[in-house]
Amino acid sequence: MNKLTEKFLSIVKFNTSSGKITSANKQQEKLPFTKVISLGIIAISVGVTYYPLLIQTKTITIVTGSELKEPLQVIKQKFEQANSNINLEVKIQGSQDIVTNFIEDKNDFQTTILMPANDQLITELQGILNTNGEQKIFYNEPETIAKTILVGIAWEQRGEILFPNGKFSWNQIENALEKRNWQDLGGKKECGSFDFLTTDPLRSNSGQLTLSLLAKNELKQNNLAVNDINNSEVEKLFKLIKEKVYQPPRSTDILLQEFIVRGPNDVDVATVYESIALYRWLQVKDTKSQNYQIYYPNPSIETNITAVIPTKNINKSQAKVATKFMNFLKEEEQQIILAQYGFRPVINLDLKSLPNTPWNQNIPGIEINPQIQINPSPNEQVMDEIQNVWKRL
Repeated sequence: MNKLTEKFLSIVKFNTSSGKITSANKQQEKLPFTKVISLGIIAISVGVTYYPLLIQTKTITIVTGSELKEPLQVIKQKFEQANSNINLEVKIQGSQDIVTNFIEDKNDFQTTILMPANDQLITELQGILNTNGEQKIFYNEPETIAKTILVGIAWEQRGEILFPNGKFSWNQIENALEKRNWQDLGGKKECGSFDFLTTDPLRSNSGQLTLSLLAKNELKQNNLAVNDINNSEVEKLFKLIKEKVYQPPRSTDILLQEFIVRGPNDVDVATVYESIALYRWLQVKDTKSQNYQIYYPNPSIETNITAVIPTKNINKSQAKVATKFMNFLKEEEQQIILAQYGFRPVINLDLKSLPNTPWNQNIPGIEINPQIQINPSPNEQVMDEIQNVWKRL
């Protein structure tokens, strides 16, 4: 029963003994009976007309990377149960695609929340739109929802050969790509060729970060400038990677699923986000004769999964609902869910003590506090140049 109807019933009541409608209180007895009836009919009519609008379901569309696909489905269900008039739709794209598709208006849906794998992509998006003359791009300041680190993974037996001291080495990766065969690397002839996998840097952030770390290692420096990417040795290295990585996957989770399905005979080493590497390891541990180990490049890059609400085609009412969901994501229960999928929370949680998470499963190579240098992501200009060089090779 809506409030207008309740108001009317507080004014009038039906007398069961006389079969007549009478006043509900003495103050209202002074009103002409016909006026009371008229007011009641108006109240009920207004209530019937507008009540459905008050409870109309609002749809919030979140565009995010594949690494968040599964945890967001769990969180989506919880949020919708607590907010029956809100419907969440989750669209999965490569993180670079998220930015490109939004700028070029390629989506056939209205985006309410953008949530790429790296806050640098939000900065890139804002810079491009500002250059195009747009001023107020987002309703909110970018908010970090979860964190993860770029890591390397290798099937255990292959990793023991390639990284004999247990430490990830880009030099060893480059050497293996040049030699091509495991037999030349100290492995068995039947191991065949050496195969490395990373995502498409034109569509995925993890591929861009991989190339940036390769470039830093090649130049033996911690920071990159645009001119560094055009260094002949860096271009040569990128060309070597592009020749060896056949049809790089568009997103990190797709890459890892390919890595698992293809197994040690088809792919040996890959770069992925720590979160998805931890989560998928639990799924594959009982299905393979050997499992993969996690390695932390030194330095590596921590990425902040960041959410923003764009102003384009989004009204304040929708933005308010989107803000409610973003706040929900940062609550402890949801942060624990994200930790169960291998993410590092943005609130203070003891990862080792959390039940049902990969953080206490003794996964080979896992480090809650890895003793490595963590660098920020390269800036927008460097990322653009990485893509430009990759395109023209």
